[in-house]
Amino acid sequence: MSINRKKIIIVDDVAINLSVAKSALSDKYDVFTAPSAEKLLLLLDKLVPDLILLDIEMPDMDGYEVITTLKNSEKNKDIPVIFLTGKIDPEHEVKGLSLGAVDYITKPFSRELLLKRIDLHVMFEMQRQELLKHNLSLESKVEEKTRTVMELQATILKAVAELVECRDNTTGDHIGRTQHYLDVLITLLVEHDKYSLELSVIDIPLFIMSSQLHDVGKVSIKDSILLKPEKLDDEEFEEMKKHTTYGVNIIKRIESSTSDNEFLHYAEVCAGTHHEKWDGTGYPNGLEGENIPLLGRLMAIVDVYDALTNDRPYKKAFDHETAIKIINDGLGTQFDPVICEVFIENHLVFKNAHETKK
Repeated sequence: MSINRKKIIIVDDVAINLSVAKSALSDKYDVFTAPSAEKLLLLLDKLVPDLILLDIEMPDMDGYEVITTLKNSEKNKDIPVIFLTGKIDPEHEVKGLSLGAVDYITKPFSRELLLKRIDLHVMFEMQRQELLKHNLSLESKVEEKTRTVMELQATILKAVAELVECRDNTTGDHIGRTQHYLDVLITLLVEHDKYSLELSVIDIPLFIMSSQLHDVGKVSIKDSILLKPEKLDDEEFEEMKKHTTYGVNIIKRIESSTSDNEFLHYAEVCAGTHHEKWDGTGYPNGLEGENIPLLGRLMAIVDVYDALTNDRPYKKAFDHETAIKIINDGLGTQFDPVICEVFIENHLVFKNAHETKK
């Protein structure tokens, strides 16, 4: 046991769940287990953990009662709690979040995904602590602490991006490539004096960094759909489309726990609008024309270009020329015509960027 390792308590009345979770986390964290709420409360008299994984369905005292007790305790109220459950529905999810839970994890666990989720929430708590320290020493350490927070935000975004690609690993470095294409596209728009006013009020580096979360909602899509090697049927496609709204909801939860959320606002817009289409036939909200935020219109074209030029479970990669023809066919229907024209006119720049990023 190391004083530098974060401490996690796992509470579950099923011994195998305790064993699996402890095995998945013990290489990186100091893990303590409790088979009941009573044992948890006794354990909290001896130590303060960095995170609690709390089963909902337990005898005597269920997870909702436990978290209410924790939040009413001055000593324990700030400990992040993630609910463990074998089933999830919106009503119970809302109840848990309203009581102060930071997330839900469904059972049975995927070892790798469990570790990624825990890593993510531990880093969220680290950011919260850093922000508190930052506020206490604002006058003397503004520049130093601001840099620390920005670096931590970048780390969190990278961790989330890795979590998404852990689920959807057939796309390779999709997130890194789309970031690069966004940078190139925005530079070209500025050079051609297109959307200059709109771009002038956007923190471009922050937007590009935040774009890593555009597909974060895919963590909520079943593997049988996300990784299906054939074309999705209508019902499966409707479920896949929900990754946009799932992503928005995930980001909103993160936003609610921090006061410095400009980068999360950009991420939320990206996640929610990158599948909208210029002619109003996109999803999730059927927005049309300039009613689609500029961030979403920019993300849409680089996202499609990368999808076309790389293998997916259901198709082989198209060559650059074919991808450009498909994108050109979408000018004014799927894509903003101004952005699309700049993209097409400078397609060789993107070809070079694509080949560099292979």
